[in-house]
Amino acid sequence: MDHTSFIDGTIPATKVLIEQKGLGKDLNEPIRQSDGTLLNPFQQAKRYSAELPYSQRPRWIVTCNFAEFHIYDMERPGGDAEIIRLANLEKEYYRLQFLVDTGSEQIKKEMELSLQAGELVGVLYDALLAQYKDPSDPETLRSLNKLCVRLVFCLYAEDAGIFGRRGLFHDYLKARQQNPRGALMDLFKVLNTKEEDRDPYLDDDLAAFPYVNGGLFADDNVIIPRLDGHIAGLILHKASEDFDWSEISPTIFGAVFESTLSPETRRSGGMHYTSIENIHKVIDPLFLDDLRAELDRIKQIVVRRNQVARLGDLRERFCSVIIRLRCKMRVKLMGVDFFTILWNEALCLTNGNS
Repeated sequence: MDHTSFIDGTIPATKVLIEQKGLGKDLNEPIRQSDGTLLNPFQQAKRYSAELPYSQRPRWIVTCNFAEFHIYDMERPGGDAEIIRLANLEKEYYRLQFLVDTGSEQIKKEMELSLQAGELVGVLYDALLAQYKDPSDPETLRSLNKLCVRLVFCLYAEDAGIFGRRGLFHDYLKARQQNPRGALMDLFKVLNTKEEDRDPYLDDDLAAFPYVNGGLFADDNVIIPRLDGHIAGLILHKASEDFDWSEISPTIFGAVFESTLSPETRRSGGMHYTSIENIHKVIDPLFLDDLRAELDRIKQIVVRRNQVARLGDLRERFCSVIIRLRCKMRVKLMGVDFFTILWNEALCLTNGNS
């Protein structure tokens, strides 16, 4: 059955699409559309976006119920919404600056916070390095880098809700600050153990942590030095209580973090990052423009079976690009893991279309 739908609002100059719902409506709840499909407001807005010419597609999708604004950055496919409540608008209005500012104050704020996070990691890195018996040993540097990655994950996870309760890591470490080294060793083992395989008599504060797959905590050979009161204070206060890791930009911070752990960069006394815009200046004309054009052609295919087959071919083509570059070139783009960017683009190209 034919149906007619209309976009509630757009701001072409700043590439914003707005889907408005009534007061009290749940912005995560699916709503039956005129064609019978069930879509939540964000999915509904994405469908509108897919019908627009590529040059007019939004960078930002905003859904609103007059009490909350849910903001989706389409440069982060699959990312959770940034939520602003109307009651907090007086203090958080700057987060909506992207509606009128092509430079986007939100991006600038993310950049500032990400650089601050990089500086925090640098201070923590230096303090930890001083505790190792042989700071110049390559094994020391390997362990230190992995330790920093694990600590940053824990700090981010407790602020971003990955651990469930906000402040879980902070409270655990604070309760055990008489032996912070042992506390981290115990925690890392627990994070690498599935819930069903854990000691049934595990302390409640340890049992509260979820299992983290992917191997981040799998290496038992990571050397953790003694953690004095200064280091414990850095983690508990400056890095946890005084800083919100959920507000940083993963793209920017990823590059800053890599710079922090790079001996060459540290010797030069600086940090750097590559903006999303500059990354795309390189990879878009190289192959992404062609892949996006192919995706647009596939979307016009009427026969669903043929469309799905072509999407499968497109996914394979993209993966082959990544594999060839990884095997032959080991590409790094100004400190950014090129393949993380490529994989995000692959998800963006095919997400929701297969």
